Amino acid sequence: MTTAPPAAKTVVAVTGRPDWLHTARELADDLATDAVEREQAGKPPLDEVARLRESGLLTLLVPTALGGGGADWRTAYTVVRIVAAADGAVGHLLGSHYFLSYCARFFAGPDGAARVERAFAAGQWCWGGGIASHEPPLMLTPTAGGYLLDGHQRYGTGVGVADRLVVRATVPGTGEPLAVLVDPAHPGLVSGSGGETFGQRLAAAGSVGFDSVPVAADDVLGSLSPDEGALSPFAGLAAPTARLVSAQFCLGVAEGLLGEVREHGRAVRSPWQPFSPQPWPGGPPQDPYVLTAYGELAVAARAAAALADQAVDALTHGLARGDDLDDEECAETAVLAGAAEAAAARAAQEIATRALDAVGAPGAFARHGLDRFWRDIRSHTLREPVAHRLREVGDYFLNGAHPPFSLPA
Repeated sequence: MTTAPPAAKTVVAVTGRPDWLHTARELADDLATDAVEREQAGKPPLDEVARLRESGLLTLLVPTALGGGGADWRTAYTVVRIVAAADGAVGHLLGSHYFLSYCARFFAGPDGAARVERAFAAGQWCWGGGIASHEPPLMLTPTAGGYLLDGHQRYGTGVGVADRLVVRATVPGTGEPLAVLVDPAHPGLVSGSGGETFGQRLAAAGSVGFDSVPVAADDVLGSLSPDEGALSPFAGLAAPTARLVSAQFCLGVAEGLLGEVREHGRAVRSPWQPFSPQPWPGGPPQDPYVLTAYGELAVAARAAAALADQAVDALTHGLARGDDLDDEECAETAVLAGAAEAAAARAAQEIATRALDAVGAPGAFARHGLDRFWRDIRSHTLREPVAHRLREVGDYFLNGAHPPFSLPA
């Protein structure tokens, strides 16, 4: 958490606007230099968040009029993918930050969103928490000046480093789930590890407890009810927006691993000097089985990326429609985003396993850190099973059933 954010360092394009993708690539190159060592150390990502803040990427989606970067979701997704390719956990942390910081626009209305985003940009907040549909809601007790928040959240991203949290809570007696903005600096809030995970060790994820934490009335952003008609079609786009964060994270990790094993595959390997930088004599390796494996993995990655691009097109169109969006358009976008998430997750799992097969025994050496890609992906897909998305896609394809409003971890 920070009290005095440093000035952002961004690259300005010829147009006079920041070149966010160039900034993301520079940050990714910086993260990649010590990714293995940082991941193996498993320390809280305070330095990584400081790098994100300094780059200006944290406020990427905030309108320029409110002090932010003024970029769209297409740019944000690309940034997540670039960062995740270098460091999966930091990419996941950043993607969750983008979604959670955007929740005010989905649930709080224009005035509430402007108020939150203006304060967000001024403070350069890093956002964490989670409003997953399967997470038991916390309890909001009304008081004279607002609410008191109590309960325990089993899992939230970034809870160890966040300046603001967004969580799911209900008011006793109504049962309606609400998105709630919380300042984690209050002494009644206690972050926990939630158990050691074998992947995404730098995502600062874990459990968090709330003991009479005060919440202002304005910080109750709005309803998360899955009941039909409870949310506007625009608010319903929160689900596919989050699903595509998941998809871009998976694609980034897959592409990052493919890039590393490609470099290893071009080097001479021997029992005493694995991954030597010397090129293969006579050109790159020509083993047909190795080439076929790389070809299949490249096809899997590109096919999943193409589907994700289609889903991003649909989402950006829906976001631009705003209040004119109808239920059927929202459902079509949600189905396409679910399909993209499923395809990306499957491709990433296949790549994370078979790419190591192509490298061979040296891929198990801890100093190369190739296992971190598999661990990051598998940790993520255990929380977001592909089967759920496939069932929704199949039900829509066969019966025209709209997917239920559900938000990922």
